[in-house]
Formats: sequence, C-alpha cells, structure tokens
Amino acid sequence: MVGPQRPQFVLFGSSIVQISYSNGGWGAILSDIYARKADVLLRGYFGWNSRRAIEVLDQVFPKDATVQPTLVIVYFGGNDSMGPHSSGLGPHVPLPEYIENMRKIATHLKVSYFTTGMSFSFVFELPVFYFYL
Repeated sequence: MVGPQRPQFVLFGSSIVQISYSNGGWGAILSDIYARKADVLLRGYFGWNSRRAIEVLDQVFPKDATVQPTLVIVYFGGNDSMGPHSSGLGPHVPLPEYIENMRKIATHLKVSYFTTGMSFSFVFELPVFYFYL
C-alpha cells in the first residue's frame, strides 16, 4: 500500500454502479469529493441482479479482509425490476425475492463488519419504496 491507510468506500451494484464513473457520474463525483481522504472502490457489474450479488458476497466482502470498508453503498434493482421473460431467463427477480436478497446483503455486511463501525446505504428502486409505504 502506498501512503497512509484511508477509509474505504465500496460502491456495489449493477451497471448503474459500473457506469457511475463515466462522464462525471455520481461515482466519479464521490471520488472527486473524497480525493486523498478515502479510497472509493467500484464493484459494479453490468447486467447483474440481486440474485447474482448474493452468490458473490463472500468474495466481494470477505469476513477476514485486512482492510474493512468504512462505507458501502448498495444499488441493485434496475435489472431485478425488469419484466419477466417468457423463457424464464433474464435478470428479472420477483419483488419478494428481491426484498429478501437485500436483507441478506444487509445481514452479511452487518455480521461481517459491525464491530468496525462501518456504515451502509441502500439505494432502492421504486417498487420497494412503494411496498413499504
């Protein structure tokens, strides 16, 4: 590692996260604001949904990592909320499963990093927001 250790922010999500560094997107703005204050790591995956995210949680957020994130921003839902394809294939995830997947991600982060004082924020798609009203 070069220089002193800084707080680590992780952006975890689908393509909306992946392209957040393009053309002055929100990831690029966050990196600019926290330049030399925090390391902003991009973990955005084009076409992914919450179901796929669950499969890689231990690789993206290992419990025994030497550097623990200070902030995690989770943004899945755009692909999950797409209409189901007649073949049964595609990124669609039914709303009850999506909600459960988000709970699983939150639980994993909480169990893995609770003692480090890590904060996490979830950016939800509208169907979940309305579901909780």
